[in-house]
Amino acid sequence: MKAEELRGKTPDELREQLVSLKKEAFNLRFQSATNQLENTARVRQVRREVARVSTILNQKAADAASAE
Repeated sequence: MKAEELRGKTPDELREQLVSLKKEAFNLRFQSATNQLENTARVRQVRREVARVSTILNQKAADAASAE
């Protein structure tokens, strides 16, 4: 998902997506540890998506704080 798409979402939607991405990252780490992981590149993709969502959330929080 691109950053432009994420900026259009509400903070609640972003937090929800962050939780699901972290669950997926956990499952991927578990699969990797048990040698059942098929798509190893997905670990990197999920980690970057988590960082992207976190960054957008922090930006929205900073914008809300500066607006007050």
